[in-house]
Amino acid sequence: MSLNIPLRDWRDRRVWIVGASTGIGAALAEALIDRGARVALSARKRDPLDAIAARSGRSVVVPLDVTDAAAVTAAHDALVDRWGAIDDVLFVAGSYRAMRAWELDASAVDSLFDVNVQGAVRVVAAVLPDFLRRGTGRIAIVASVAGYRGLPKALAYGPTKAALINFAEGLHFDLAPKGIAVHIVNPGFVRTPLTDGNDFRMPALIEPAEAAALTLRGMERGDFEIHYPKRFTRWMKWLRVLPYRWFFPLAHRMTGL
Repeated sequence: MSLNIPLRDWRDRRVWIVGASTGIGAALAEALIDRGARVALSARKRDPLDAIAARSGRSVVVPLDVTDAAAVTAAHDALVDRWGAIDDVLFVAGSYRAMRAWELDASAVDSLFDVNVQGAVRVVAAVLPDFLRRGTGRIAIVASVAGYRGLPKALAYGPTKAALINFAEGLHFDLAPKGIAVHIVNPGFVRTPLTDGNDFRMPALIEPAEAAALTLRGMERGDFEIHYPKRFTRWMKWLRVLPYRWFFPLAHRMTGL
């Protein structure tokens, strides 16, 4: 049973992608342009957005730093002025830093939360009043299976993704009865500039285009949680429910850390 209203057709939908310059966000932008959507592309760096927008005259570039609350509001208002409304927002922006306990850096953790969590909150807060007024809209937030449980090297990154999962769950409780769809996207390892810096084996690594296709398929079905690739994420879900006395030794064995 779908927890959200299924989405049958992307043609002419007004989609705002926040974090569209690289990785999953860029792949989502290209896939949605191919499906006939009108796509607004946001990220801090303009040049990659211009390259994507050049594929379609129906795309608009809106450079944006999600740590700037006023800029998020201004970007939203500019899009509404241009389009009349936004139908769907996909929050894909994110930052990553591998960290162990003996490397704990409070300012780096603050920075990760500002982008990954507060950035999502700022974007959702910007679109929600209009979504609620219209009684329709769709919010997709990209988190990670790293948010399922505490893991080595994810001391800072993992908690931001756990917060996003919890945030999306709370949103769904409140917004589903009002006709607004909420999706949480929990990928495993996807080849992006963020994962390129990892110095450990990444099981079931997939390409951004596959991640984008799986994300859109889940949204079209109306899934609340969209996780992939399932050959990896099902194992992560199993780890999520293990008692600590089993989880810690198994996690050590699986990661070698």
